[in-house]
Amino acid sequence: MLERNSEAVEYVLREARENDVKFIRLWFSDILGNIKGFAITVVELENALTRGMGFDGSAIEGYARADERDLYALPDPTTFSLLPWRPKTNAVAKMFCDIITPDDKEFEGDPRSVLKKNLNRASEKGYTYYVSPELEYFYFKDSSSTVGLDNSGYFDQNSPDVGTDLRRDTVLTLEELGIPVESSHHESAPSQHEIDLRHTDALTMADSVMTYRLVVKEIAMAKGYYASFMPKPIADINGNGMHTHMSLFKGDENVFYGEKNEAHLSDIAKHFCAGLMKHAREITLVTNQWVNSYKRLVPAYEAPTYITWAEVNRSDLIRIPSFKPDRKSSRRIEYRAPDPSCNPYLAFSVMLAAGLEGIDNKYEMPASLTKSVHEMSENERTSLGIESLPGNLWEAIQITEDSELVKKTLGDSVFNSFIENKKIEWNRYSSQISPYEVERYLPIL
Repeated sequence: MLERNSEAVEYVLREARENDVKFIRLWFSDILGNIKGFAITVVELENALTRGMGFDGSAIEGYARADERDLYALPDPTTFSLLPWRPKTNAVAKMFCDIITPDDKEFEGDPRSVLKKNLNRASEKGYTYYVSPELEYFYFKDSSSTVGLDNSGYFDQNSPDVGTDLRRDTVLTLEELGIPVESSHHESAPSQHEIDLRHTDALTMADSVMTYRLVVKEIAMAKGYYASFMPKPIADINGNGMHTHMSLFKGDENVFYGEKNEAHLSDIAKHFCAGLMKHAREITLVTNQWVNSYKRLVPAYEAPTYITWAEVNRSDLIRIPSFKPDRKSSRRIEYRAPDPSCNPYLAFSVMLAAGLEGIDNKYEMPASLTKSVHEMSENERTSLGIESLPGNLWEAIQITEDSELVKKTLGDSVFNSFIENKKIEWNRYSSQISPYEVERYLPIL
């Protein structure tokens, strides 16, 4: 069984007693990144922390294997926190869980376990993987329409503003849950917002992303509105991205920092970037997992379509943020393809794996472009070896299905289940008749 620190267990039991906790929600992720779980009473808490709580895994997306239906949710005591939106009397707490089998082994279909295994691989090389994602989302009047709450734009400070109040309440709630927030602001599109979480290790951040998405929706729902992380809910305006800032540390040293060039980017950072670029097409199915994800990855809406990098351009796949002198620990890279509806455990896993592959094999980072890739002809892009990200879900499926890197990173169980799930989604989508088709073809055919 996974080891649990006895002091952490005692801390949880004490916090539960002192805060009148009656129910504890045991959370975990299905293969698509949805929060799943069940509640136990405080009477079962100690037993859950030491032995896990059983459930039927066959009902969870990606867990359904006939020989592994009986699974156990083993809470991680370091993730304990009270849910601020629940009553203080008979309070409700939550913990994220690792999923184990009846013989006390990690369940290979658990996305959290997948990320932990990849972080262990990085740790064996001496690295700690830090991430800081920027999750964008929309506020709508309800879940059945795309009518927004404002017409504001990037960094606007209009007041009174319902969306701004919702965002403020969300930030306060996240901080009550122990999730540090770096900044928040209105995004470019009407009724689009962003809350940036302070960088931390990838496992903590993946748990935080899962919580973040739930909190955003809970706060909106409490006020009678709806929040959506759908990648592209509205045509002709920007979609929702999850630009992810990344760095590798060895102890307290940021190994992405380099003295030798103007950008202060180390050779390790360049190899990491080159790995991301080389394997970008293979990992896109994981970072952008829905049919709708590919409606966002189109030109003119600040989303990447080609596999390029730059220091300032906001439509490249990788951006190297400006560097402030005397802040070596802040040297990072920004990967701009992911959207906020991905499974963060799997997305962080494949981004890390692609970067490490670049380091291990010393991939060379291509030169930065001096001309916008969107202003180039197809022949120019071809001559420079510039590839594009997959254009739709089916293309992404075909590329990822042949990827040894992704298969190794996710493990056979998750890899096969994920591919199967995405094929089912594509087949369902392909059988639908859209309003566009009826409007376009019915009058003429």
